[in-house]
Amino acid sequence: MCRKMKIAAVAAALAVGLGSSQLALAQDDHSGHGAPAAATESASIAGYKAAMDKMHAATAAMDYSGDADVDFARGMIPHHQAAIDMARVVLEHGKDPEMRKLAEEVITAQEAEIRQMQEWLEAHPVQ
Repeated sequence: MCRKMKIAAVAAALAVGLGSSQLALAQDDHSGHGAPAAATESASIAGYKAAMDKMHAATAAMDYSGDADVDFARGMIPHHQAAIDMARVVLEHGKDPEMRKLAEEVITAQEAEIRQMQEWLEAHPVQ
């Protein structure tokens, strides 16, 4: 898969929220190029998988309160953290200036929203 196609696959996977295994398949598909689809996992794929696994573990272990607002904030925090972690993978391994700029913007925005949700949760304890 050429570099531009890989970037498009990653962007598409991020946009629709595909799981880490689907993201790995999107990046590792070498069909038509003579390389097997099960190529060695790159550091960036490992980083994306780790981010998604961390998010899935946090949301699976989430203590639901029954309050839609509280549960929204509790669930979105690990979701936003995964976006930050994935953006850091781009900054570490990505080369495309547009994607690197977007990753920096994602980090800034998601960190601010995490702080906002944490502050809201502190101000609205579950009864």
